[in-house]
Amino acid sequence: MNSRRLLGLLLILAALGGIIWGVTCRLVVLQPVTIADTVKKDIELNKIIHNELSDTCSLDGMNSQIERYMRQWQLRGASLSIMRNDSLLFSKGYGWADEEKGARMDASHIMRVASVSKLITAAGIMVLQEQGKLSLKDTVFGPHAILKDSSYLASIRDKNYYKITVEQLLRHEGGFRGFDPMFNTRSIMNSYQLEKAPDTEELVKIVLKRRLRFIPGSSRYYSNFGYLLLSMVIESASGQPYEKFIQENVLRPAGCFDMHIAKNYYSQKYRNEVRYYVPSNEPMVEEYNNSGKMVIRCYGGNNIEGLQGAGAWVCSTPELARFIASIDGNPTIPDIISKESVKLMTAYYDRSTYSLGWNDTNPKVGWTRTGTLSGTTALIKYFPDGECWIFVSNNSTWKGPGFTRYTSNLFSKLRSQYSEKLPPRNLFWKR
Repeated sequence: MNSRRLLGLLLILAALGGIIWGVTCRLVVLQPVTIADTVKKDIELNKIIHNELSDTCSLDGMNSQIERYMRQWQLRGASLSIMRNDSLLFSKGYGWADEEKGARMDASHIMRVASVSKLITAAGIMVLQEQGKLSLKDTVFGPHAILKDSSYLASIRDKNYYKITVEQLLRHEGGFRGFDPMFNTRSIMNSYQLEKAPDTEELVKIVLKRRLRFIPGSSRYYSNFGYLLLSMVIESASGQPYEKFIQENVLRPAGCFDMHIAKNYYSQKYRNEVRYYVPSNEPMVEEYNNSGKMVIRCYGGNNIEGLQGAGAWVCSTPELARFIASIDGNPTIPDIISKESVKLMTAYYDRSTYSLGWNDTNPKVGWTRTGTLSGTTALIKYFPDGECWIFVSNNSTWKGPGFTRYTSNLFSKLRSQYSEKLPPRNLFWKR
């Protein structure tokens, strides 16, 4: 058989194999992605993404393992998106989005992503630096700094506040340790005899009266308050409200149109937002604003909206994947920040140093971003081979932040078994 005839036979067999596989596995095959496609960012993913696009029998075993994992940890619902080299290969919801209403979880449902929000905030800071509106080396407080309002400066008792830089806040090196004002609203109200919960400005003035626990830059301690300050830095440098600036300058340029700052209560949720759940044995708690009401912790136990850039964003896992694709340095989808900014965000020094927005960017194991709130757990793992797995649930567990370690182990197990079985297509470009 000559080489031309052999090549033709192989092509026919490949085509037949693709048809048979597509039929038996119920896979929706999409058109190949072209370079021209990569600049079209006006596609609203959550209007075109749905579970059936990821239905294929080759991944039935993976689906079964995820469902078993959810039963083990009593998760009501979860969403998983898998991206490789900026192509979205898989996106599916599992379990319940809102069990009381009989609504199943779909890939297009949006959920609180907790501290994953910090990565969005960090990207906003990098955009502002590229716009020339601030520098990572800029000081945050002072008469010639970014937050120079006299009412803030009048509250400062510890002069070390004047040493805090934007980069130190990004790396959790601002000097804040121990007491977390973002989750102790009732305690603050009682200590300062406040009749209502403090807004952001009042909260900042209260914290500025306290001494820092270490000299900025000399140590690190994970700080939600530091990222609240970064939200204010973004507002001051941009002249826009935090949410508006991020949506207009970070998310929409990245192709993300359905990401918002969360609200505190179920009655305030967005149209396609899920219901949140806590472990079955978790007791009711007093409402964060000292109303005296007893509430489910995920609905009124804390001021979620007040977290802003520290932990308040809601989104779907496919749009979250799209955001990651826009800050990862892979040219398939154009990044919203420069190569230099990507390098700054992902630079790895050692285990004692936080990366910018990311928890960790060890090049040997990949980039990691976690998030945990009452009613929410989230994990992003961007592996060295370019594969990115994103898991978000609408249920917290008794393990708290430690739960993401188990999800990370699940990722490793599933990758070893199913990575090669993921369908070769790109859900970002579904028509």
